[in-house]
Amino acid sequence: MVTPSYHELVAQAKREIREVTAPELAALDPPPLIVDVRETHEYHTGTIRGAVLVPRGVLGSDIGRLVPDPETEIVLICSAGNRSALAAKELQDLGYRRVASLAGGMMAWRMSGGDTALPRDEPAARYARHLVLPGVGAAGQRRLGAARVLVVGAGGLGSPVLLYLAAAGVGTIGVVDADVVDVSNLQRQIVHDTAGVGRPKAESAAEAMVALNPGVAVIAHPERLVASSAHRLLSDYDLVVDGSDNFETRYLLNDTALELGIPLVHGSVFRWEGQVTVVDPHRGPCYRCLFPEPPPPDVAPDCAVAGVFGAVPGVIGSLMAVEAGKVILGAGDALIGVLLVYDGWTGEFTRLAVRRRPGCQAPHR
Repeated sequence: MVTPSYHELVAQAKREIREVTAPELAALDPPPLIVDVRETHEYHTGTIRGAVLVPRGVLGSDIGRLVPDPETEIVLICSAGNRSALAAKELQDLGYRRVASLAGGMMAWRMSGGDTALPRDEPAARYARHLVLPGVGAAGQRRLGAARVLVVGAGGLGSPVLLYLAAAGVGTIGVVDADVVDVSNLQRQIVHDTAGVGRPKAESAAEAMVALNPGVAVIAHPERLVASSAHRLLSDYDLVVDGSDNFETRYLLNDTALELGIPLVHGSVFRWEGQVTVVDPHRGPCYRCLFPEPPPPDVAPDCAVAGVFGAVPGVIGSLMAVEAGKVILGAGDALIGVLLVYDGWTGEFTRLAVRRRPGCQAPHR
């Protein structure tokens, strides 16, 4: 039996798979997942912007982790369109039904004037799980990268928010906190570590975020948010996340965000419980609609008095990060007009519908 030559294998593969031209690929909307099957050194000479590197030699073993859904639209690229044709045939045999090869490869793409990029910190690999995720994709990742989010409080709630926003690639993240790290914080404030005890929280958090993702810009505001500074701090951002621990700051954030027309994600915790909601300045209720007056201190003492199980702020802070991401992306159903309550003692979630309160004194739009 005569073994087919490489060129015969390529020709056979091209008869069995779908090829797209460079102009056709550029026109696809929504854009597909682009997988570069070349070797690493070729990839670093330039690739299609947003492409994920998976060398052909490991494609069969790695594609299941990268793209678990066989209905995902994938376009494979290489230098001239030959290796990508063989790779497309391989993926078809594995059950991927919406796979194509770029005819002519990178040579054809460049000749057509297509957009290319030199990989820096492998952003496509870093955000690979976002790029294949419905509701995010390449366009959504660009929105995350262009977003400016201010997080008030680098404590129990702010810690997971800051880490997850940095990990998600949110382009600019500001962190406001005037306190310093205390050893008692470390039971729940996971953005800090033992070596950071005594350091300003805003600086400690900023350092941890940059270590996690050097591609994000972090602005530390080691100051207390008060009436005289609120407009200055909030006005440079598109979204505010309230991880504060007192009612005075919560009301101030609510009112300032409404005045500036900036959406606000709020969260709070108490012992084994926590709650999350989203305030949209153009629709729905605000924090004052939920709580017109602060409760007496003996009814809602702070965590230094009442205590809090360390993982509860982690749960609530993670939910706040999800809501922040949804607001940035314009995806999913944000918790506008909904107070999501978590009871860690029973493991139950409760959704409470909330309406704008007639006569609310906040500056609604």
